[in-house]
Amino acid sequence: MTKIFLAFVCVSLCSLFTPAKGVEIPTKNEKRSQPIQKKESLSTLGTINQNYQIHAKKLSSAIKLDGIVDEADWKKAELANNFYQVLPYDTSHSIAKSEVRMAYDDKAFYLAVVFHDTVPGTRPVESLRKDFIFTNNDNFLVFIDPFNDQMTGYSFGVNAAGAPWDGAMGGGAVNLIWDCKWESKTKSYPDKWIAEMRIPFKSIRYNENVDHWNIQFSRQDLKLNEKSAWAPVPRQFPTASLAYAGQVKWDTPPPKSGLKLALIPYAAGNASHDFENKQPDRLVKNFGLDAKLGLSSALNLDLTFNPDFSQAEVDDQVTNLARFELYFPEKRQFFLENSDLFSSYGNTTINPFFSRRIGLDAPVNAGARLSGKMGKDWRIGLMDMQTGHEGDYLARNFFVSTLQKKVFSRSTIGAIFVNKEQMNIPANWQGKEYNRVAGLEYNIAARNNFLTGKIFAQKSFSPNSLTNKEIAQGVNLVYSRKTYLLEFSQLYVGKDFNAETGYVPRRDFISLDPRATLRHYTVSGPLVYHGVTAEVSPVYRPSDKLLTDISTGLNYFFVFKSRERIEFKGYNRNIMLLKDFDPTNKAAHFLNSGTRYEWNEFSTLYNSDNRKNLKYDFQAGYGGYFNGSRWFAVGSFNYRFQPYGYISLIYSYNDLQLPAPWQRTKFWLIGPKVDVTFTTNLFFTTYVQYNQQADNLNINARLQWRYKPVSDLYLVYTDNYFPGIMTVKNRAVVLKLSYWFN
Repeated sequence: MTKIFLAFVCVSLCSLFTPAKGVEIPTKNEKRSQPIQKKESLSTLGTINQNYQIHAKKLSSAIKLDGIVDEADWKKAELANNFYQVLPYDTSHSIAKSEVRMAYDDKAFYLAVVFHDTVPGTRPVESLRKDFIFTNNDNFLVFIDPFNDQMTGYSFGVNAAGAPWDGAMGGGAVNLIWDCKWESKTKSYPDKWIAEMRIPFKSIRYNENVDHWNIQFSRQDLKLNEKSAWAPVPRQFPTASLAYAGQVKWDTPPPKSGLKLALIPYAAGNASHDFENKQPDRLVKNFGLDAKLGLSSALNLDLTFNPDFSQAEVDDQVTNLARFELYFPEKRQFFLENSDLFSSYGNTTINPFFSRRIGLDAPVNAGARLSGKMGKDWRIGLMDMQTGHEGDYLARNFFVSTLQKKVFSRSTIGAIFVNKEQMNIPANWQGKEYNRVAGLEYNIAARNNFLTGKIFAQKSFSPNSLTNKEIAQGVNLVYSRKTYLLEFSQLYVGKDFNAETGYVPRRDFISLDPRATLRHYTVSGPLVYHGVTAEVSPVYRPSDKLLTDISTGLNYFFVFKSRERIEFKGYNRNIMLLKDFDPTNKAAHFLNSGTRYEWNEFSTLYNSDNRKNLKYDFQAGYGGYFNGSRWFAVGSFNYRFQPYGYISLIYSYNDLQLPAPWQRTKFWLIGPKVDVTFTTNLFFTTYVQYNQQADNLNINARLQWRYKPVSDLYLVYTDNYFPGIMTVKNRAVVLKLSYWFN
């Protein structure tokens, strides 16, 4: 059996270097972008697919959003069709027939999409919730680059049931927290579905002086198991990659933008009771105001006074077995808009600005953010936030400034400065008056997106701390092709580097992390591709030139045409503890600092076909764990009641078999969730999380009614219990109303 397995692995590895016949061969009628004939500087080059163009004509009469494309302007509008497959293969035209039309008037631009069915039956959609999960829905998305910089833009879309999607694009991702006013109407027919969209020019920022924007249309047809795009995109990249967008040509440039002002006041009430600490009932009435001022079509000023974040989604709890601080993502809307300008510096473990440091231990009194484009190739970001005094925390001011300059076709050079300043310091205060971080980085993005990455360096400043060990530095490079992916990361954090407003969970280390993934595509059978990933991650402590950690991994995976995925993972870990550590993270007993442990661990991962009403995934494994061993299983189940929502369950089980004094320790984490979407504007979510390690049972229920565009009524209920005896720890109810005035 062992010989058969080894032979299989050898044959598979060899096949990875032999491309499958037919891969990357276009069909006979396939249209490809033509090379640029005239000489242009790299900074002015268009996209790879700039020859894919659609002309948007100015409307001669009004368009009614009704899901019926019968107006005269639609009938004479230019058609974008003949989409290309992106998944499962990218070597031919799409099987699904798609049609997109565009038009505009003095106030807005319009899209009409007609998506014909190839496979009969119900079109899969998860729910009517806004900003749906792309992979779980039949949907249409448009990606717009109104500055033609191939880096920033906006995305709008709908799923087949009419749920809307909108987000701001930056740093290669779509930020779905971003909201603006726009309209859509979707209508289903037996053999097709149609959507019409109206997007006001004043809802986005753009370059007023050009007659074209970069644009991409994307469709997902789950019944056909096909993702397609109007302008062809290599399958290793998302259709959101602006490097492969086409162009929309306007009859005349979009209208000049005047001063744009939006006011978003809110009123909220919060009733709470702390049973655990025997505190009396507390009733807090609150009000505040957000303002959005469009200084130009490219530059925006956001102001906030006494902001309230009570409606933000609750954090997903985790079983914590880590030696360093855990990362929980930001979910507050004010900090997420234009977040790529402020939070994308460094990397996931060396981040000079982490907005969750602001306002979680003391309330935010007011704040301002200026962000956007200046000229053709410059982006600017300024943020100032003032917190109040709370308990042992002084009032503080947080200031962030960032500047980016586009270079070559899609790369940027950026600088950031972060300042945390203590306010009204008393005479006997023992803390530091300020903490500052300055950083420079070069973001690499090749014109064809094959090579991406960054090189960065940061320096921290604190009173009475001037050493050459207050520096952090890193290199991250990714080279992505269809049959292989090469990644390399090198990081350094000095012993005295201190980013109090950032996220840097570990200091005094140098790490290397090379990783290679090889894929082999099949031409027949149930598999799309299979392959292997190999990685090694040594970590050194420069203060004493000691190798503290090294992790080596080898994973083999199979991806099926049914969208199922199976992966086998194996790791060897060698870790020296840098301080006393409790492997259960309950601070009961400790392994001594300076001791070293080595173990192997193996696991299997499976993802089911997400097109079905019931989908699930799991990862289970066994291996060593410091001075003992560990069994674990994590996963989720999701059942959708199309299109009105879903019931889901996440779970995590860890069985730590450790010697005395720990003995055997088991941790369960179970999180059932009910998400109901009554309409595209009325949502109800209940999330229950039982965390055995934290000895807590949390219930969070949230009702949201979007009664007007970007205007909401929230009712939020939260409970925390001691699960063993079901005694209430604390309880709170929040009612919040906001309204968007233009």
